[in-house]
This record gives sequence, structure tokens and C-alpha cells, in this order.
Amino acid sequence: MKKLLAGLAAAATVALGLVTLQASPASAASLQQITNFGANPTGLGMYLYVPDRLAAKPALLVAVHYCTGSGPAFFSGTEFRSLADQYGFIVVYPSATRSGNCFDNSSPGALTHNGNSDPAGIVSMVRYVQQHYNTDVNRTFVTGASSGGMMTNVLLGDYPDVFAAGAAFMGVPFACFAASAGDPTNPANQAGWNSTCSSGQSIKTPQAWGDLVRGAYPGYSGRRPRMQLFHGTTDTTLAYPNFGEEIKQWTNVLGVSQTPVLTDTPQSGWTRTRYGSNATQAPVEGISVAGVGHSLPLAGQARLAIAFFGLDGSTPTSPPTSPSTPPSTPPTSPSSPPTSPSNPPASGACKVTAQVNAWNTGLTANLTITNTGSSAINGWRLGFTLASGQTITSGWNASYSPATGQVTATNVSYNGALPAGGSTTIGFQATHTGNSAAPTGYTLNGTACTT
Repeated sequence: MKKLLAGLAAAATVALGLVTLQASPASAASLQQITNFGANPTGLGMYLYVPDRLAAKPALLVAVHYCTGSGPAFFSGTEFRSLADQYGFIVVYPSATRSGNCFDNSSPGALTHNGNSDPAGIVSMVRYVQQHYNTDVNRTFVTGASSGGMMTNVLLGDYPDVFAAGAAFMGVPFACFAASAGDPTNPANQAGWNSTCSSGQSIKTPQAWGDLVRGAYPGYSGRRPRMQLFHGTTDTTLAYPNFGEEIKQWTNVLGVSQTPVLTDTPQSGWTRTRYGSNATQAPVEGISVAGVGHSLPLAGQARLAIAFFGLDGSTPTSPPTSPSTPPSTPPTSPSSPPTSPSNPPASGACKVTAQVNAWNTGLTANLTITNTGSSAINGWRLGFTLASGQTITSGWNASYSPATGQVTATNVSYNGALPAGGSTTIGFQATHTGNSAAPTGYTLNGTACTT
């Protein structure tokens, strides 16, 4: 489990304080916490985003976070919220509650239709929204990163009757992480880490992978959900061979050839392959990202997922219906801020907190930046000093240069605006030679920060 916490932090985590608000159709859209939404065997948290304008009979997207993350963090750190505003669909952000905030992708209860673990709670969230917001039950989708990408595979296997399609960022095949009762390190057959799978050594035939999916819901003969897969070629946390194994699994499940009918390059360094059809909503689509590690989704990839789901043709027209349960809501941040720094903070107007998870010769670090001043910051550069012997190998929610010594992290397109009191979290993975300490000497746009 220590490895799991260290390796699967794939995007920003944001500390958000929640305030209770009464639901009102006239209020601006915000993230709502929903309780008592139905059967929830593992006590997951449910966060819901309903745009101010919805498409007629809106679609529903479930967006599942990475280890160490949360529903509010995935809301703030990805583009799905702004795409929901644009196209009028609803988003559910589940929040894991087990140690390390990882989802259960491996226990028998997680790999069974109507089981007794995290997937069952997530489907309860789906059914709550379907009932309270009259969504189109034929347009329910799921996406996720890292632990959430693994859960995307699990949910499509467990509940083909619920989901129409999935988009998995940095995941592994369904049941690849399955706990083994014969494993001496896991005698209780519990959710946890599977090193054989994570290292890309779980190699099976397409039929064997497909049988694992079909075995999750014996007797099911309905339509199977489509699958879109993203993976970085230099991922060392959930190794790149898992990408090919996922393609083998889902082409088999959907009954299409493993030979792509289309290969193209939607962006430099990205190779897209489609299986079974060359349409945007192909049965299976894979996007391989050259030279990128465990740090997806990148900017623009969420939009590819929305196009794969077919949600980019919706036209929002109607205000949403409020749920019966009063929600609570965290502050939100703009989705498309300027990328060049302006309005630097005054002295002492920034704070940085660090969370480091280290193992052997590697570590991940999450840095939460808070604007403690009274003015908004539009574009930021965070300077810091890495401990001696540390080298950044990949990062998320910022660009980093150089990889050692005095480092500058620069905002990306969707997190450059920090309102007064606002926060954002960035992170990186690094190697170390024995010193796994957090960075020191933080400055924001040249001004020293407190820690």
C-alpha cells in the first residue's frame, strides 16, 4: 500500500473548505456534497456538479480521482467541470475514504456485479442522479486517472448495464490488480498493490482478459460499453505494457479486431489508434503519449474523452432541478486563466504546504499553493529548491525546469488564476539518493512564501 500511495498521485490535490448552502435553481453552479445517496458499503464521499444550464435530458459523467486525491481535487484539477458548463452534462466526483484515498480495484467484492465494495457505492451515486435530475440513462459515462483509471476499467466490467462508455487515463485491465487468496503477502485477499500488474508483467491472451470481464457479471448478454484508453510511454508507476493489455481486453469484449482501422496523430507525440470503426465514437480507441510518465490527463485530453463519449454535440438549454438534499460547496476557480504572470502577490501573501510520499529511491510530492493576499493572481511561477540528490522525472499541473537544484514550476492553462484565498495543488515524481525531504525556499512570482 505504501507503493500505491507513492506512485499513483497523478494530478493536483486541492485542500478545500466546505460551507453549507441551501440548494437554489437561481444560484451559480458549484460543487455540492451529497449524503444518504443509497447503498454505500465502503463509505465513499459523493460530490456533484450540475451546470447552470443543462442539455435536454442531460448526460451523466462519473470522474474518478487518483490515489491521495479527492472528489473536490479532481473537480478543481481537471477540465471536466468547464466542459460540463459548455455542453450541459452533469458530473459526479466520488471520493475514496480508505487509507491513502485509493479506490478498491482488486478485492473480490470490487470485481463483481452488485458486489460489496467501491463500485457498488459509485453506482448508487449514479442512480441517485438519474432519479433526481432525470438524466438520460443511456448516456452515463465514466472516466478516471491512475486509481480512477483502474476503476474506470472495473466499472465497465462490473456494470455494463449502467455505463455506455469509459475513458481510462493510466489504468490497467479489468482484474489485473485482482487480489490472490494464495498470495502470502495478502492472505486476507484484500484490496491493495499488485506488483506483477503494475510493472506490466501481467500478460494474457485477449480471450483470457475478455473472460475476466465477462465473469464479473455472469449471464449478462446486453450491449457492452465502449472504451477509450490513454497511457504515457515512460510510465513507471503503472507500466506502459498495461496499455496494450487493455486494448487486447476491450477489443475482445467488444468483438472487434486488434488491428487498428485508423492510426493518426491528434497532437505532436500522441498516437491514436481506433479499433472496429474509424468514427470518433469507435468501439475502442487508444492514445499513446510519447515521453510522458504517470502524469495524465494532459491539457486537451479531457476534450478528447468528451468527444469519444459524444457529449460535445449537446446544447445546454434548461436550468437544472435542485436535489432534495441540501448540498455544501467549496470555492471554485476559473477554468481558462491567462498563462502569463501578472499581479504578483505582495510580500508574505503566499503559503505553500508539501506532502511527500517516499520509497526506496523514489518519491512523489504534492505542493499546495495558497494565495493569502487580498488580490487575485493571474499567472504564477513557483520557485523552490530540491533536496540534494533529487531529480524530477515527471510532474502534473505545472511545467518544471530544470529537473534539479533551483526549480521553477509554471502554471498550466487551467490553473493559472488564484483568487484571494484560493489554492491549487501541483505535484511531481522524483528520484533521490537518500534524501527524500520536501523542497525548501518557496517563492511565488519572486516573493517569498510561508510554509
